[in-house]
Amino acid sequence: MSAVALALAQMGHHVSGVDIRERQVLDRLRAAGVTVHIGHQRSHVIGCDAVTASTAIAPDLNELDEARKLGVTVLSRAGMLASICAQAKSLGVAGTHGKTTTTSMLMLMLVEAGMRPSFVIGGDVNDMGTGAQWTGGEWFVVEADESDGTHLELPLHGTILTNIDIDHLDHYGTIDGIEEAFDRYLSQIPGPKVVCADNARSAAVAARHDTVTYGMSESADVRAVNVRSDHGSFRFDVERDGMVLASVHLPLRGDHNVVNATGALAMAVELGVDPHIAADALGKFGGVARRFEIRGHDAGATFVDDYAHLPTEIDAVLRAARDSGDAWKRTVAVFQPNRYNRMAEMWQEYADAFEVADVVVLTDIYPSGTEPIPGVTGKLVVNAVLDAHPETSVVWLPRRDDLVDYLARHVRDGDVCISMGCGDIASLPDEVLSARRGAAE
Repeated sequence: MSAVALALAQMGHHVSGVDIRERQVLDRLRAAGVTVHIGHQRSHVIGCDAVTASTAIAPDLNELDEARKLGVTVLSRAGMLASICAQAKSLGVAGTHGKTTTTSMLMLMLVEAGMRPSFVIGGDVNDMGTGAQWTGGEWFVVEADESDGTHLELPLHGTILTNIDIDHLDHYGTIDGIEEAFDRYLSQIPGPKVVCADNARSAAVAARHDTVTYGMSESADVRAVNVRSDHGSFRFDVERDGMVLASVHLPLRGDHNVVNATGALAMAVELGVDPHIAADALGKFGGVARRFEIRGHDAGATFVDDYAHLPTEIDAVLRAARDSGDAWKRTVAVFQPNRYNRMAEMWQEYADAFEVADVVVLTDIYPSGTEPIPGVTGKLVVNAVLDAHPETSVVWLPRRDDLVDYLARHVRDGDVCISMGCGDIASLPDEVLSARRGAAE
């Protein structure tokens, strides 16, 4: 929502908004001229032409209820984002995993090519210091979120589809329902459709449309080849029809990021960007907040924060650490499950997500606005992992104080400690580092 507010303000609208507590992003909004209120009041919507809220907000909330009584237009986040998309030639990046990173890569390639793209992304791009910007240029790059069907409402010119995996079953019911929605999504796109060939379901959808496929598999039209890791980064070539388009040095860990970069480069080339310019942009890419973000070092230990919260994402992050060439001796994986409804449907899917970790530390569920469900706790993930891999070293710490204390005392020289999830786990590395340094003093 903050990205949407920032884009609207930069477009010249008078924007105000409400949050329930102070947070760092609100200072950035204030600096852009957004009026920020802390705490809900009906009076906040008086004089507004339109009101929008995320799907995490209850529809009978004070401001939304008052807006309807006053006859003010009430839009979903998807509806507001669609209105922004309609003001430019819009490119969406959709898929279950990798959207934020791939969107950021594509946006920076277009910047490098002098195309002045506007963008709204689901995380802060380190190179830009923000997740949104409106330039008034011809192109708009947007992360097309599928969680509530937003991607189906956006008027897009072209798209990248990164993959199709299981999530948001409360909205779609089944994985087949998710695939069908992405199939409909591609059918609505009039311009270039760039789809990952490495994922079975996205490859199947690609075959039903006029697409350019990408990835590391031999069936892809645009391929990453000669891939080799190099001390926390990758070097590889991108080829099409056996001809090398460009050689890339990517300062990120993980094969999944090689694939993300290949998809972004494939789309940039479809738009007429010189592949060498696109490769140069990748070489400068500083990453995205909360994507394998190294938060600090202490006594030979490295502390990393990552947004990964689905099984495939967790596995990819842990393998990225193992294969990065950083020579870490142990990988300590810390995971905070997210949403009661997600974990009720998916807890068994996490059984194999931690295979390459040396120590697995699991905590309780962060609700993200969902209501508790009897019997659904983070202990379900513990059970899934131990049932499948009884030899795994698993520590169950539902209380935050115990979690911080354990990590402060047990993470040692040569370890990389990776905390993962999309809740308040984001602040854990700072808490652990503070505890360790306090103990040392």
